[in-house]
Amino acid sequence: MKPLLICDCDEVLVHMVRHFRNWLDESHDIDFAIDRHDFFGAMTRRNGGPALSQAEAWDLLHGFFPSEMDRQTLVPHAAEALAALGQHADIVILTNLIEECRTPRIEQLARFGIHHRVQCNNGGKGEPVARLVAEHGNPVTVFVDDLPQHHASVADHAPQVHRLHMVSEPEMAPHVPPAPHAHARIDDWRKAEGWIAARFAEGRPATA
Repeated sequence: MKPLLICDCDEVLVHMVRHFRNWLDESHDIDFAIDRHDFFGAMTRRNGGPALSQAEAWDLLHGFFPSEMDRQTLVPHAAEALAALGQHADIVILTNLIEECRTPRIEQLARFGIHHRVQCNNGGKGEPVARLVAEHGNPVTVFVDDLPQHHASVADHAPQVHRLHMVSEPEMAPHVPPAPHAHARIDDWRKAEGWIAARFAEGRPATA
């Protein structure tokens, strides 16, 4: 049985916030504080108008996906790491996007030479991770994501999964503390590949 890697996409495999910031600047006269790991609090109107509501912020995010996805760029060394890990493991990309974005995301990753199953999700990732692990026969599994709440969710629903916290945006990473429910924090794919491969080689589930 092959081990399983379940990997997030934005700010793990592809850069998103730097391109979202540029789009907000060019098209909406909105500043985005990239050093804040918070979409709602990071956006401010340049004309000094009232704070954006959550509904307005979500509308902007949905405006970026999928129409502006071509702006996104590959995180250094991500494709090479997945290619190496994929020789011995199954890989699923678990991305929090609406289902209509699934095909654009598949096409986006394919342009970077990444060809793996893509599953869209809404909300916490613990339950979908648990389902994927069971579907694959409960192999040794590693989960990679940039958001602490998803590590907490996976710790809740699939505690046997090894959890790696990664924030691949260098402007943001120094301002994001390590996720309390992750087993490790690594922001560079060259080091992350080694850590993931070691978990697979050990062949043991995570411990609390």
